[in-house]
Amino acid sequence: MTQDEMKKAAAIKALEFVEQDSIVGVGTGSTVNHFIDALAEIKHTIVGAVSSSEASTERLKSYGIEVFDLNSVDDLSVYVDGADEITEHMHMIKGGGAALTREKIVAAVAKKFVCICDESKQVAVLGNFPLPVEVIPMARSYIARELVKLGGDPVYREGVITDNGNVILDVYNMQILNPVEMETKINALVGVVTNGLFANRGADVLVLGTPTGSKVIS
Repeated sequence: MTQDEMKKAAAIKALEFVEQDSIVGVGTGSTVNHFIDALAEIKHTIVGAVSSSEASTERLKSYGIEVFDLNSVDDLSVYVDGADEITEHMHMIKGGGAALTREKIVAAVAKKFVCICDESKQVAVLGNFPLPVEVIPMARSYIARELVKLGGDPVYREGVITDNGNVILDVYNMQILNPVEMETKINALVGVVTNGLFANRGADVLVLGTPTGSKVIS
């Protein structure tokens, strides 16, 4: 199985967590694109979706799936999204696609967070993948200096503007031994919108694509 086939296997398996007549929270990224393609096959059984990015919204609409504004939705039974890294404790780094803030907001509303990824994303300690931090543009240099104090090497992601009109700093060379504490510390910096640590609200279920198919860990 190629990496893409493992992603697809995980995405298809995640359909089992979609409840009938519900609005589904949908994330962003290459694995989620497979999930959207699979969701289109059962679109007659759902009311619609809430999306965490403009890219996912376009893909959902191209299949004729209605996309709702999150403000008009009281609750979501499930949110399905990928991860750049995930540990056995279901803590994640997300935001490689720069959609971390909206992803975190949709995850906060959902009763269940189902993470879908291939087995290469499973790690013992977070931080090998650079941690994205979304910042208000005028705070970029200040935040970068503060992130150095926290032990990281922040790099401005050139040419990237988030769907919210902000910029991304990618923090390299951080071994994140306490993700909950680090997430809280970074989010407390003035000018940070949010960071890509999903630890205070981690995944509830992991659907992992492996060479022998998909497996569910909860």
